[in-house]
Formats: sequence, C-alpha cells, structure tokens
Amino acid sequence: MASAPRPIKHLRWYIAVLLCLASELNYLDRQALSVLATQIQKDVGFTDAQYGQITSAFLMSYSVMYLVSGRILDMIGTRKGYLYFVAAWSVAAMSHALARTPFHFQAARFALGAAEAAVIPGGVKAATEWFPVRERALAVGIFNAGTALGSTLAVPLIGAISLYWGWRAAFIVSGGLGLMWLPLWAWLYHRPEDHKHITAEERTMILSDRGATDGQPPPSMGVLLRMKETWGCVAARVLTDPISYLLNFWVLKYLEDQFHIPRTTLLAVGWLPYAALATGNIASGAIPRYMVNTLGFTVNRARKLTTFTVSVTALVLFLVLARIDSVAPLAARVGLDITTLAIICVTAVMFCHGAWGNVILPAEVFPARAVGSVTGLGGLMGSVAGVITQRMIGHVVEGAGYAPVFLVCASAYLIAFFAVVVLIGELGRIREVRGA
Repeated sequence: MASAPRPIKHLRWYIAVLLCLASELNYLDRQALSVLATQIQKDVGFTDAQYGQITSAFLMSYSVMYLVSGRILDMIGTRKGYLYFVAAWSVAAMSHALARTPFHFQAARFALGAAEAAVIPGGVKAATEWFPVRERALAVGIFNAGTALGSTLAVPLIGAISLYWGWRAAFIVSGGLGLMWLPLWAWLYHRPEDHKHITAEERTMILSDRGATDGQPPPSMGVLLRMKETWGCVAARVLTDPISYLLNFWVLKYLEDQFHIPRTTLLAVGWLPYAALATGNIASGAIPRYMVNTLGFTVNRARKLTTFTVSVTALVLFLVLARIDSVAPLAARVGLDITTLAIICVTAVMFCHGAWGNVILPAEVFPARAVGSVTGLGGLMGSVAGVITQRMIGHVVEGAGYAPVFLVCASAYLIAFFAVVVLIGELGRIREVRGA
C-alpha cells in the first residue's frame, strides 16, 4: 500500500519563492538587452531612437497580451497557463541570439513581450489563490521582488557571459534557465484545495478567507469595467508602469552615457539599483505587514501610509536627478562626486518604485477569479502608456537629455496615490463581483 504524501509545512511560502524565481527569470530575459545595449549597438549598428523603437516593440505585444494572458489564466488556471507562457518566453529570449539587424531585434522583442506578459497576472493570481488577504501584500512583494532580482542578476551574469563568449551566448543561457524551471513548477504548483502536500491546518486557513463567489467562472469584462475599483487599479498602472520601463530599459544606459562610467565599473555597481528595487518590492508588503501585526494598523491605513511616504520621497529624488548638475556642488561638500550622487539617487528611486506596490492592488480588492483579468487590464493600459513614452524618451534624450524625462516622472507617484484613494477607497476589503 502506498504511503500518504508527506505534508510540507508553510507550503504557501514555498509557492511564493517559486513565483519569485519565475519573475526573476522573466526579468533576466527581459533585461539582457539593456545590459548588452551599448555592445550590440556598436556591433549591429542602431541609434538611440532605433533602440527606443526596439524596446517599444516589446511593449506593443506585451500590452495587448497582458490583458489576453490575464483572461487566459482566469479560464485555464494558473498552473497550466504558466507552463505555456514560461516555455514560450524562454524560447523567445533565446531567439535574440539569431538577430542580425534592428528589425530582427524588434521581432524578437515582440515575441518576448507577447509571452512575458503573463508573469504579473499569473503571479498575482497565484498569490490570491494561496494567501489570505492580510498576507497578500507580502506574498506579491516576494513574487515581485524576483523582477528586480532578475535585473540585479542580469548585470553580472549577462555581462560576464558576453565578455567571455559574446552577447549571443548570453541570450541562449538566459532563455535556457527558464526551460529548466518548468519541471519544478509542474511538480509543486497546484491549487491549495487540490494539493497533496499541504497540511490540513494551512488549507483550512487559506480557504476560510475565500470570497463567496470564488470557484465560479471569471466575471465578464463588462462587469469589471463598471466598477470604479477596476479603474483605480488601472490608473495606478498607467501612471507608474512607464517609470518601470524607464528604470529597466534606460537606467544603465543613462549612467554609462551621461557619466562615462567604464563598462567594467558599470558591471561592478550596476546591480545596486536593481537590488534596491528587489528590497523595495519586499518592503511593499513587509512594511504594511509590520504595521498591521505590531502597530495595530488596518491593511488600508498601513498600505496607504507606505505608498504616500515613498511617493513624496520619489518626487524629491527625481527632482535631484533632473537638476543634478546644480545639486552636485552641494554634494561635493560632503565628499560625493556627481557620479556617486547619480548612482545613489537612482538606487533610492528604484527602492521607492518597488515599495509603491502597484501590482498588489488587485489582490487587495478583487476575488481570485477576477484578479487575472483586472491585473491584465491594468497591465494593458500601463504598457500602452509605456509604448508611447518609450518612443518619446528616445527622441527626448537625443534632443534634450534626461532632465525633462525625470521632471515628468517626479509627480507621477503622488497622482497615482490620490487616484487609488478616490477610485478604490478601502484596501484590504475584497469586493463581491457578481455576474458572468
């Protein structure tokens, strides 16, 4: 007689780590191009404006598939959906090694964007399936930290591979790692009600926090579009996602171009902003959780206080970056040269961006059966904004430098915060979403 499967205590946190690894691989593949941009630019030959077109090709498919992938995940489930999408984006990442022209890179980025769009809707949906409301901010924060960890790892790993074996080998290695992740996901991820290795206590704790409509088919987009909470989630993404793409696609290029940092030095310090982003992602859930558990705050108060604080901090940091030549003499009085000041400000901005926690919002407002769709809609609109801004950034940087870009970014977080206050209202209260 076969023995019963051995239960795994605190299984939900293993799931969170597995999701973190998925998002880490996603961003490793995504960031490979930004790490290699200057090297490829010299080898293949394209301008900053063409680089903006290449990055916007990614966002064009990414934006459309963000919504589509969210609906697919709500219909076929997180486990099966992630298997398909991770396999697809890994192959697309490897296809960059075959590129010979700017158009080839646009095609490869278009394919990568279409497949990678599922990572955030799937991760947020999985966190909603596996965690009670009070823990979802931290769970999504851990999952989302992988996006920054992937970017952090990309700098030394992709950089080292390109130095020894060339930039084409770097794309093959990064994509291959995703294919190696698939068997682990297939073995470990099942919904808690179906999992063979979950303890009875943990299953009861998770399922007792489910809404009355969980388990029903996903609601129609018409139902969701009539809810102001949906538009609050969308507004937050539209206002902050373009900054995500700026930070991921342009930060290393900004430091290298503006301050003429040698490539070897850039590879040594370029991971710092992304490590700060990972820390910020975890802080987006850990700080409110501390406030709730230790200080007795409600989820709503804790999340909004955290978000408001980092919004104000980010505003100040972007203003410093926009006027860095004017601020540099003041920094010099305390022994900071302009390059060090720029690295510190960029690193702090990355922390604030992660701590804002824009992708957490749907999990704090909607039941699991709607989270993929709402997250996908927000991602679609945020990516459309990203496509537009990426094309604009390339031309603005060529004509006027980075200062105008940083000035626009400065107020975006505060505007997004007030959009959440007005349109969503209370965070941490799951709304009932009825109707097909």
